[in-house]
Order: sequence, then structure tokens, then C-alpha cells
Amino acid sequence: MRITNSSTDESALLALKASLNLKVDHVLSINWSSSVSFCNWIGVTCGIHHRRVRVLNLSDMGFSGTIPPQLGNLSFLVDLDLHNNGFHGQLPWDLLRLHRFKRVNLSYNGLSGEIPNGIGRLSMLQHLSFRNNNFSVSIPPSISNLSVLQTLDWNVNLITRSIPPEIGDWSTSPLEDFTYCI
Repeated sequence: MRITNSSTDESALLALKASLNLKVDHVLSINWSSSVSFCNWIGVTCGIHHRRVRVLNLSDMGFSGTIPPQLGNLSFLVDLDLHNNGFHGQLPWDLLRLHRFKRVNLSYNGLSGEIPNGIGRLSMLQHLSFRNNNFSVSIPPSISNLSVLQTLDWNVNLITRSIPPEIGDWSTSPLEDFTYCI
């Protein structure tokens, strides 16, 4: 059993910072330091009661790097927005531990490889965008398990295999505002 606390969150964020190719004068190089509480770091929003990371929004920050597996330790994370940066490499499977996810936006990066089939276990996920990346395998069939999913944007990738027939079952979904781009 994993024990997590606020120091786990800080360590995960510092692992992300270490994985980025930051210039010395980049705002994260300056702001993300031990002299400031991580709940006050740029792009980080913590919950009021537990002081744990709930939102990580580093969109349009102009950096490149990889997404470290340690982000999977942000156990209170609800919203992850890393769109429009230069992230590359594979999506860490450790992110599947984040069962509180409601929104994930990793669009406009250079991520590649496969999306873990276990993504269907993120039962609270409402919005998922992988638009404009280099995912080149296939859409996992388990994605059809995301019963509260409202938006799925997989457009402009290199999907090489057919769309799983399970996705067609969404036509009977009670969600009126469900949209997907594949």
C-alpha cells in the first residue's frame, strides 16, 4: 500500500520540473523552489482542506521534456492540463492510478506510443484530449467504459488500427453533449 501526503505531491512536482528542459530564467525555474510552498507555485492549485494538488495547469508554458511517472503520485489530482508545450515520449502508465481525474488535456505536444488500455478505469473522467500528438497505435477498447465522458478528442494523431467497435455503443449514451473527434 502506498502512503501519500503533501511531501509526495511536492516530490512529484519536482520530478516534473527536473524532466523539463528549462532555461535558467524560465518562470518555473524561479518560482518552483523550496522557498515557496508548492501550493503557491505557478500552475498548481491545491485543495483547501488537505493542501494536496488538485489542478496542474502548465499549458502554453513553452517548454519541452517528458512526463515523469511520479505524476502518478498526485493522488488528489482532478485536472491535468499540459497542452501546447513540447512534451514528448510515452505517456506514463502511472497516471492510471489517478482515479479522481475529471479532465486531462495533453493536446498539441509530441507524445507518442500507446495509450494504456487501463484508461477505462478512470471512471470519473469527463474530458480527454490527446489532439495533435504522435500516438500511433490504437484506441484502447476500454475507453468505452468511461461512462461520464463528455469529450474525447483524439484528432490529428497517427492512429493505425481501426476504431474499436465498443466506441459505437456511445450512440446510446444518455449524455446529450457528448462529442468526440477521432
